[in-house]
This record gives sequence, structure tokens and C-alpha cells, in this order.
Amino acid sequence: MTTRTLVLGGARSGKSAHAEGLLTDATVTYVATARRYPDDPDWDARIAKHVARRPSTWHTVEAPAPHDLSALLTATSAEDPPILVDDLSTWLVGAMDDAGAWEGDSVERVERDVDELVASIATCRARLVLVTAEVGLGVVPQTRSGRLFRDHLGALNARVAGVCDEVQLLVAGIPLKLR
Repeated sequence: MTTRTLVLGGARSGKSAHAEGLLTDATVTYVATARRYPDDPDWDARIAKHVARRPSTWHTVEAPAPHDLSALLTATSAEDPPILVDDLSTWLVGAMDDAGAWEGDSVERVERDVDELVASIATCRARLVLVTAEVGLGVVPQTRSGRLFRDHLGALNARVAGVCDEVQLLVAGIPLKLR
């Protein structure tokens, strides 16, 4: 039985909706990693579309701190409802924000957070579906922060794929099974 699935895809590829469709249980723990920004109504509208799509029986945990996500996954049992994490790329943005990694040279805290997350995914005993952006297929970002994010997300995705039973890539709304 597949216990850990990673769903990758580009912007607007349908990765979140596809990941949601993989879980048919009445109860799911939906971990929404995007942080809310008070001056960004467009971001709030995007979040609202995701919320409206979820069944009312799903329990939502919003924007946990990087360590909190790892703790949630580590504390699971095989009897717990499935967990859907949407998504690892916004989780990484939060980890980088919290570490002050955007302009500084120090990313050790981000690397520790990633190590902890990958270990918690590998040992998670509940059915787990993880969504993440695939940004490595595009152009090289012009800014240092853009390259830093792309590189860290690529490394995170590769490590998470290494501990998942199944890996899928959505391209133009079409899921491709990689493993």
C-alpha cells in the first residue's frame, strides 16, 4: 500500500486538486502551509479557492511553523486520518523567512528545518500526500533570492521524493507517475 505520495507540478498545473482527489477518506487533515499577508487580497482569494474546494469533513491546520509541521508528522499513528500537506514550496518560504535566509549568507537553520522535515516524512505512519512546486524546469531566476529559493526547493523536492513510495508530476493538468 502506498503510504507517502509526492505530487509535483508547475504553477496552475492542477497539482493541489489532483492531490486532494487521491484521498477518498471522509476525514483528512489538510495542512495549509501558506501564510496569510494582511496587505495581499489576491493571496487571500487564492487561499479561499482552495478552502472552498475541500470537503467540510476535512480538518484544516493553517500555516504551521516549520518545526510544527515536522512535529505533526512525527506524532502520527497508522490509525490517524490521512494527511495532505499543501504545499512544501510555501513551507520552504516560511522556513527561509523565519531563518532570515533571503539576503544573508547563512542558511544552516533552513537546512536543519529541511533535515527535520524529511526525517518526519520518512517516519510518518499515517497516509501522507505532499504537494510541491516544480521550479527547476524554468529559467534561472535573475535575483539571488530567486536562485536561492529555486535551489533549496529543488534539493528539498529531491530529498522528499527519496523517502516517498510514489511520486507524480502534473504537466498541463495531466498526472505522470514517476515512481
